[in-house]
Amino acid sequence: MYEISNWPEGNQRLTGYTQPSESEEIAAENMILGAVFLEPACIFELILEPYHFSQKKNQLIFQVMTELHQESLGIDVVTVVNKLGSQIESIGGISYLTSLAVSCPTTVHLEDYQQIVLEHYKLRELKRSAARFLNDGGLIEAEQFYQTFIKLQEIGMTQEETKQDLMMDIFNEMYEDQGELNGIDTGFDSLNRMTSGWSKGDLIVLAARPSMGKTAFALSLAMNCCKNGGVVDVFSLEMPKKQLAKRILSSLSKIDGAKWKNPYRLFTEEDQARANTALGVFHHWHLQIHDPSQKTVSGLRAQIQKTRREFPDEDYLVVIDYLQLIAVSRKYDRHDLVIASITKELKQLARQYEVPIILLSQLSRGVEQRMDKRPKMSDLRDSGSIEQDADLIMLLYRDEYYNKDNTENKFIEIDIAKHRNGPVGMVKLLFEKEYGRFV
Repeated sequence: MYEISNWPEGNQRLTGYTQPSESEEIAAENMILGAVFLEPACIFELILEPYHFSQKKNQLIFQVMTELHQESLGIDVVTVVNKLGSQIESIGGISYLTSLAVSCPTTVHLEDYQQIVLEHYKLRELKRSAARFLNDGGLIEAEQFYQTFIKLQEIGMTQEETKQDLMMDIFNEMYEDQGELNGIDTGFDSLNRMTSGWSKGDLIVLAARPSMGKTAFALSLAMNCCKNGGVVDVFSLEMPKKQLAKRILSSLSKIDGAKWKNPYRLFTEEDQARANTALGVFHHWHLQIHDPSQKTVSGLRAQIQKTRREFPDEDYLVVIDYLQLIAVSRKYDRHDLVIASITKELKQLARQYEVPIILLSQLSRGVEQRMDKRPKMSDLRDSGSIEQDADLIMLLYRDEYYNKDNTENKFIEIDIAKHRNGPVGMVKLLFEKEYGRFV
């Protein structure tokens, strides 16, 4: 069995982290508690939780301080002792509290102390997770170690924009032409007017019943990004990548998608010429289709991180087809909790790498029971977490699917049902189904 204490000294220094001494950590914890005694209002500035502290007695003291703060009570030795009650001896008695109360002469360096405590907390958690992996050596433990590493990186690492920087950004927007779009061009004027383009860091949910054209529409958005020199990763969790590639080529070449099933026999000479041209265009685009064997958020994250590192400044779009096929490593009691964990992670992923993520999703069968088949947000499977985490929700409806006799109606309706930073409403596009093209 691997134990943390048995690790070689060199292995304790993990990439991306400095390793302050243990005495420095304890001193930092004591200074933080002393600072709260000195100026109780400084607890507002702390992002620490009790479990971030290494010593049990410091965890308990900080927990009591937090509770006093939440109850709008004063924080001093007397109130802490009163709150601790019979637990006072477990933290070393009143003498320990008194020594903390006089240990910190100033709160000027409070942020530095907090950073030391957080660094040590990260190292402890990484070592525990690594030990579990080394002891069991399974894929689940490896996945958990990776997830732990990613989550710990985000703790205390955000550099908040100053008020001066914020005001300057707003001032520049007032006097500098930012163009018509604030984000990535959707490729459709009517959709651009509603969205101002896909905003970096947004989670965009595209939902529809089967055969409505959501995959075709998502591919069209990916192609439009590439036409403007952008970079796209398409994660296909259902269809093989060759099938999606043929859909893209069908749209580019305006060759009926049915012919691509057997192009050698069904293509005319003109089709072959157009197909070769389309292949050349597709080859030069920065568009990658992935059909990963491990359909987890961490797998998506690894590819997104790789692409963003390769193309740090280009417009970058991610398409995931589709939500309900993403797997999770841990078990949940209910399916809605699974969906909630996925959408939360994807939203964090979008913000971390400043990339809009278009996430396809299924709708429940409840749509089919209504006279009006147009979908609503409540038709989203496990809609609560999706509605909460999504910045923009688009619901697709194609009347031709339900009314077979209405062959003249080739339009697809895109209902922008939620838009966190803009208007909601309907956009209609002409859908050329045989080519998978939208006009």
